[in-house]
Amino acid sequence: MTLQTHKRTLFTAIALGLLLAVAFPREAKAQRLAVKTNVLSWAALTPDIGLELVVGNRTSIAVSAFGTYAPLKNYPIKLVAIQPEFRYWFNGRPLTREYIGVCAFGATYDLTLPAGADRANIFKGDAVAVGVTGGYVFSLGKRWNFELSGGTGVMLFRQKQYFEGDNYEDYFVGVNSSPNTWGYKIFPVNIYIIR
Repeated sequence: MTLQTHKRTLFTAIALGLLLAVAFPREAKAQRLAVKTNVLSWAALTPDIGLELVVGNRTSIAVSAFGTYAPLKNYPIKLVAIQPEFRYWFNGRPLTREYIGVCAFGATYDLTLPAGADRANIFKGDAVAVGVTGGYVFSLGKRWNFELSGGTGVMLFRQKQYFEGDNYEDYFVGVNSSPNTWGYKIFPVNIYIIR
């Protein structure tokens, strides 16, 4: 998938989420559906939006989409990701108090990061991850909750990695250049949300 396709998917998910929130206001009041965002992501210039839907007496499913496009002048970053999650709520009432969850995410990215000596590392690739999450949701009133959450997982990635000015693309003239790096990392998958 291209970055343009991922952008369209992100914007479609956001539009669908907002449409569902407006179309079903009674369910939202009864906390059957929550629209949420991650405050730390916005602070890092990576806007996101998520929806969480109650699917059982102790379970819910959530989908979040986030992305950014070149927030820094000298080191541009492009990222588009989507993260589904299944949650089990211990107190018998979903969307409040403590939970554990299983999540996954898929992302595509194009990052330029400083490498020292006036050079930059360029990373272009895709990643998928699975992990476990846990958290606690505090009720702040009739329509607002504050969630503290965290999680960790394993991220698999494949990417083109090279230094700025290396002319990496010149080695693949007329052909799609292939990833030259792949692997896995232990990775945080969920932190701090307000809804």
